[in-house]
Parts: sequence; C-alpha cells; structure tokens
Amino acid sequence: MKKHVEVAAAVLLRDGEQGREFLLAQRPEGKVYAGYWEFPGGKVEPGESLHEALVREIQEELGVTIDRAWPWLSCEYDYPHAIVHLKFFRAMSWHGEIAPLEHSGMTWLKIGGPTTVAPILPANGPILRALELPALYAITNAAENGVAAELARLQAALESGLRLIQIRDKTLPADDRLAFANAVMELTAEHPGTRVLVNDDASLAREVGAHGVHLSAGQLVQIEERPPFEFVAASCHNAAELAKAATLGLDFALLSPVLPTASHPGAPSLGWEEFARLTDRSPIPVFALGGMRPDMLDTALEHGAHGIALLRGWK
Repeated sequence: MKKHVEVAAAVLLRDGEQGREFLLAQRPEGKVYAGYWEFPGGKVEPGESLHEALVREIQEELGVTIDRAWPWLSCEYDYPHAIVHLKFFRAMSWHGEIAPLEHSGMTWLKIGGPTTVAPILPANGPILRALELPALYAITNAAENGVAAELARLQAALESGLRLIQIRDKTLPADDRLAFANAVMELTAEHPGTRVLVNDDASLAREVGAHGVHLSAGQLVQIEERPPFEFVAASCHNAAELAKAATLGLDFALLSPVLPTASHPGAPSLGWEEFARLTDRSPIPVFALGGMRPDMLDTALEHGAHGIALLRGWK
C-alpha cells in the first residue's frame, strides 16, 4: 500500500515590472523527480500544522520567513512513490532574501505569461491556470439598475481593472438580455484579458461569443460532464455541490450565502468559519458570495477564498 504524504506548498507572489509574478523552484539531483519545477514546500512533520510546516519549509528551502500566507487550493496526486495531498498557500509578504538553498534553481514567471521552464510536477499544473483568475468576480445587475446605467458602471469598472464578469440578469426579456450581452462583449473587447461568463444559458453564451458559462446549482447537479467552453463556473451552497464542481473539472465555484444579504433578509447564511471548512479541501478556486463588500477581500482570503463575488458592491 502506498504511503500518504501531507505537503504544504507556497505560491510566492510579487509585483514585477510586467505584472504579478510567481516563483517556481527546481528539484535538485538526488531527490524524486529531480529536475522538475515546483512550488516550494515540503512534508508536514508530526505535530505540525500545515501553516507551521509551510513556514519551516520555506525557511529551510529559500532562506526567508513568511509573514503572511493565505490558505488556498488543495489537491491529491497519485505519484508512483506515494499519494500526496498538497495544500497550497498564497504568500505576498516575507522578510529576507530569497535564495535556492535546497533547489538547483529558481525563476519568477509572469502570471498568464509563457511557462519558460519544464517539466513541471504534474500536481502543480492546475495551479498555474487558477493563478490567472482575478480576485474579483462582478455579477451584472441590469434588471435592477437599468441597462444604460449598468453598462456605464461596467465601463468604469473595466477601466479600473475589472477582468472577470458574469452576465446574469435572467429576468430580462430574451431579446433585451441578448442585446445587453452583446453590449457587454463589445465593452470588454477593448480590455484584453477580460473573461465573460453567461449565467445558465449556453446558447446565449455561444451566440455572443462569451468565454464561458456559469451554471446555477440546479443545473450543476443535473449534468454529468463539463460543458464545452473555455471557462465554466458554478454556484454552490454546500459540500456536495462543491464536490460535483470539482469532479467535473470546473474552473471555479461560488459558495453562498456567506453573510446575510439585502436580497434575502433573515435567510440563514454560512458564516466565515463554515465557509473555511467547506473550502478547505477544494481543488478548484472558490469565490465568497453573499453580503460581500470590497473591503472584505482580505477576510475572504484568510478563510480560504480565491476572492469575492459581488452583485451590488462592485464599481
């Protein structure tokens, strides 16, 4: 029987001249998978928490002390020598000078840019795609704000850096929703790197040339394979729905409601501790939805969220 190994890995992030960058390190001769590139980290020792193991391993491997690290994705990979469970943490703050003390090399790569090193450990590959997702997912609300006002809000947000959008507005008449979706696509075409997903309507997504679809929880539980789009996300409310999204290989999920919302006053909400528990083992990024405000992003990250999703609070 293969042994099971718990590993804590660090996704070290910094702002480079060309944008946000992440660090990869090369495994040295004499180790399993020598020459492969990976996110630095290592095995959790008996009595250690994942965070404690992360801090110790990065001190040993890179010579720096992490000041702050947010829990992020988890994945399990069946290597020939062991079944490895990896917990990835995102870190942007450390002190000391990074040096490859236990690796044969290291490199900083731009998020979304070309991967200039190879081979990369198989378990680390999905992390590269997840890194490209922004921390803010804006959901349109033209039905409440009016189409013209919503397009103006969207234009301002795009100019301020918004790059991930869900066209919701399912209550608009079909022709109005189509016209609105086309207008959204025209606006986003002026901002390279922006991704647009259409809620619950694959036909509309194809017609307007959207980058993907966002499945409702009801649609998620009914399907058995991932829809054929570049990006597919889903709304989730419990562990079973999150597990289904991961099994289908979706790009990300929303988990809600985290906090009480204006649209559903008095309805039960998860709270941050339950959100953290449900997302702790998720292999796909999860956005917090429900009662969110932009100033809650750090709180969301501390509890394992990839970011936050907003219907009313984005600008």
